[in-house]
Amino acid sequence: MCGEPHRSDAGGASPPARVEPVPDEPAATATIGGERALLVADYHAGYEAGLRYDRGVDVPSHAPDRRERLLALCERTRPDRLVILGDLMHSIGEPGGAERGELEVLFESLPATLAVTVVKGNHDGRIETWLDESDDIDATVDIVSGKGVALGAVGVCHGHTWPDPAVLESEVVCLGHEHPCVRLTDAVGGSRVERAWLRGKLEPAPFHERPEYEGIAWLEQPDESPPRVVVMPAFNDLVGGTWTNVAGQSFLSPFLPAGLADGEAYLLDGTRLGAYESV
Repeated sequence: MCGEPHRSDAGGASPPARVEPVPDEPAATATIGGERALLVADYHAGYEAGLRYDRGVDVPSHAPDRRERLLALCERTRPDRLVILGDLMHSIGEPGGAERGELEVLFESLPATLAVTVVKGNHDGRIETWLDESDDIDATVDIVSGKGVALGAVGVCHGHTWPDPAVLESEVVCLGHEHPCVRLTDAVGGSRVERAWLRGKLEPAPFHERPEYEGIAWLEQPDESPPRVVVMPAFNDLVGGTWTNVAGQSFLSPFLPAGLADGEAYLLDGTRLGAYESV
């Protein structure tokens, strides 16, 4: 998954930004300003506790499995930075109980040299307050607005709100929030739901009327290529999501699906399914 080549100040083409899915995993790697980054979205720590509290559904905690999967990815990809594209937490406010314990153990388990950036999602309401006040977290965690930030040529945001203009000026825009899935059916009527990647280009139309984006070249000049966009699958495999190929399913992001041009779906194993709405 690559961005388009951009022009350097000297007039030559710079190498394109690359966001590469980790095979068979809901995660990607990217080179950001000379650093190797591991990108994940929608971890939803404490999800099982939320199910018990909100719906009365008793599900055993998968916290150790989530943590071990993330640690194994860190070992496999050897990143300099872990970037979480929102909804690290599941509760809307301050983490408590099982969720707090899950996050504390997670941060204690990450490699000491690993920098962490958390883009605030709609479920991460008071995460920065809790991290600042916690005596049990030694890791250095950089919290950024859910509108996102440009990390080198890669823009990252959560997707629940309109992105920061700097994100839209990146070569590749990565977001979470949607938990994209596809429903696959077989010849005898059986079906299953699989997490999926969505990828395409940003479509200018939804962004044109918003004054904060005035002056962004690809929105104003037809010959400028828009950024590539990557909608990441949820890291948490229990949370469900948007069935992108089922009629009547609504997207959650304010700029999707209208902002996704030529969107295609891919399974975690890399299988290309084609246009996401007609899989």
